[in-house]
Amino acid sequence: MTLRLGVNVDHVATLRQARGGHEPEPVAAALLAQSAGAQGITVHLRADRRHIQDRDLRVLKEVLAVPLNVECAATSEAMEAVIPAKPSWVTLVPESREELTTQGGLDVIFLQGMLKPVVRELRSAGIHVSLFVDPVLDQIKMAAKVEAHAVELNTGVYSDLPMDSDASAEVALLREAARLASRLGLKVLAGHGLTLQNVGPVAAIPEIEELNIGHSLIGRAVFVGMERAVDEMLTAMQEARP
Repeated sequence: MTLRLGVNVDHVATLRQARGGHEPEPVAAALLAQSAGAQGITVHLRADRRHIQDRDLRVLKEVLAVPLNVECAATSEAMEAVIPAKPSWVTLVPESREELTTQGGLDVIFLQGMLKPVVRELRSAGIHVSLFVDPVLDQIKMAAKVEAHAVELNTGVYSDLPMDSDASAEVALLREAARLASRLGLKVLAGHGLTLQNVGPVAAIPEIEELNIGHSLIGRAVFVGMERAVDEMLTAMQEARP
C-alpha cells in the first residue's frame, strides 16, 4: 500500500492572520505542496477562525487537484460552513478555544449519540468522514459503529516523547489500533506532531494509508522551501516502508 502525505497548511494562515492582511496565502502554500508531491491538503476550520477562513475552503476546493481534508468540530456551525465547500474528507476533532493545538482524540464512546447524526449528515452530502482518535481499541470499535469511513490515529503522545526515550510501547499501541481499524473496514490515517526525526516508526505501520503533517513541515519550509520540505518528508516516509 502506498503511503500518502497530507500537508496541513494551517500555520501559513496563522502567519497571515497575525497581520490581518492577505499574505502569506495558504492557498498558494497548498498548491506548492501539491506540486511537490503531496497527495492531500488538510486545513482545520476552527470556531474562532484563528487561522483558516471560510473563504480558504472555497478557494482550495476550486483549485486543488488532490483531496481536501477539513478538520472541524462536530457542531452545527461547523457543518454549515464545511458542507457547502464539499471537501473530499471531513475529519471530526475535539476542539477547545483555550488550546494552542488539538490536545487529544475524540471520545467517540461518550459522544456517540452526537456523532452519529453528524456522520450521517456528512455521508449524505457525499463527504467521507474520518474521526481523530487516540489509539484505544474501544474508541476504534465505536468509530466503526457510528459508520465513519476512517480513523486518524493521534500520534501526539508518541511525538511528545523525548528523542532518546524508548518509544516501542507507543508504537505498539498505534500498530495494534491500526490493525483493528483495518480489520473493521476503516481506512487508517495518522498524525499530530510528526517530524522528519520521528516519522519512520509510524510510517512503517503497513495499515496506515496517509500521514497528515503540518507544523514541522511548514516550519522546515520556512528555511528550505516547500518543495524541499515535502520531498524530504516523502522520502523519509517511503524509506520507512518495506
